[in-house]
Amino acid sequence: MSSVIVDPGVDVPVPARGELWTVGAVILNRRGEAFAQRRSADRRLFPGAWDLVGGHVEPGETLLQALAREVAEETGWRLRRVRTLLGVTAWTGDDGGGLRHEADYLVEVDGNLDRPALEWSKHSAYGWFGPADLHRLTEDRAPGELLIHDLIAQVVNGLPEVGA
Repeated sequence: MSSVIVDPGVDVPVPARGELWTVGAVILNRRGEAFAQRRSADRRLFPGAWDLVGGHVEPGETLLQALAREVAEETGWRLRRVRTLLGVTAWTGDDGGGLRHEADYLVEVDGNLDRPALEWSKHSAYGWFGPADLHRLTEDRAPGELLIHDLIAQVVNGLPEVGA
């Protein structure tokens, strides 16, 4: 974790006792496309949905430690830089897990972006999404389930910090 650069002004919330938190990472390639992976159809939470790299913050972890761990576990890449907090949302899944708070970040990673080491038991596909591909992120999603689409759209459609 010590080698991860966190840009000035990036907010990192500290979970209160008893709160459940998740983290998400928007990762861009050199073409400015964002990485997403499709959750396996047998997943209890959001089956078949496109998702960011990320997951639950484990007890005793900071949000940034969880972000680095999830990036490594889900892609084999190494978190290098946290550029921007894209937003914090609260949501309740259909898995009985209760209210979760989610912090999503624009990040940079080290590793071969052409060959992610996906957790194939949890994900069935991956892709890179630019402005022309955003519609794919809404596949099989209800109108209220567009968080992933909206986060990626915010970034690939010109978040001011991108390319700065």
